[in-house]
Amino acid sequence: MKLDAALPPVALKDVPAIAKAAEEIGFAALWTQETQHDPFLPCALIAEHSSAMQFGTAIAVSFARSPANLAYTAWDLAAQSGGRFILGLGTQVKAHIERRFGMAWPESVTGKLREQIQVMRAFWDCWQNGTKLNFRGEYYKATLMSPFFNPGAIEHPNIPIYIAGVNTGLAKLAGELCDGFHAHPFNSPRYMREVILPAIEEGLKKEERKREDISVSVTAFVATSPEEESFARMQIAFYASTPSYKAVMDLHGWGKIAEKLSGIAAKGEWAEMPMLITDEMLHEFCLVTTQEKLTDDLKKRYDGIADRLTLYTPFVPNEKDEWWLGLAKSF
Repeated sequence: MKLDAALPPVALKDVPAIAKAAEEIGFAALWTQETQHDPFLPCALIAEHSSAMQFGTAIAVSFARSPANLAYTAWDLAAQSGGRFILGLGTQVKAHIERRFGMAWPESVTGKLREQIQVMRAFWDCWQNGTKLNFRGEYYKATLMSPFFNPGAIEHPNIPIYIAGVNTGLAKLAGELCDGFHAHPFNSPRYMREVILPAIEEGLKKEERKREDISVSVTAFVATSPEEESFARMQIAFYASTPSYKAVMDLHGWGKIAEKLSGIAAKGEWAEMPMLITDEMLHEFCLVTTQEKLTDDLKKRYDGIADRLTLYTPFVPNEKDEWWLGLAKSF
């Protein structure tokens, strides 16, 4: 199990120092997110200011971009970093795609994401091997690549693609087609074992792939203090209010609570929501422990589930450096 780190939502000027510190701590990878900032711009700085650590997007919103945009950006970052870049994609939910990004929501989420991945790989095959670009699908048609727009071959053309998801459709697609799966932070070990991992296995079997052909990356809520418990409770309430994530609550028998949270969120009454997250729910979705027991408890909780582990708490240099260093060494 590899220990990765999450980049905090900072200005670009702060990224070089964080990248250097993360590599010195010993994290296996540093992940960027698409929340308040673009997820790709920090990657160029991470590549420049590190030498061995992997890095990537966890996640970039795929449905807000064309496959050509994604293919060019990933190609450049792979070339710049000597093959250390991982392209992590997520679909987001319908409301954000339509109302925040102003894009159309597809009839088939897995169908469109599948084609995005296939088109990107068609571009990469064209650039690396001179294969004629000729993709024709339901959502995309890519048939034009003249020399003027061809970036040419690179040293490390096999760019890993991870996709993120909450439900079984995307987990199955990851097993079929991808190098990794980013489990949404709103997960429980039971949900991972009973729902997500079997769906990944189903996808793997369909394409006659093996479990070692895909890396499962888990982001974990961790609380070692009352303040961290309050934060985790708030974030869990926010995620549990998302209608398309209701399956996670349903598995544990908390579907009615999820519906109630959705109604409260629709009214914008955010402060009321954490009060519906009971201690039982908190412990199911968050590892509540002590700093001394954290390493052992993390390994025990995610053994057989995660190949890569990231704490939901972002890595900030000069905050708990010794603690982070000890944690990284233990992995």
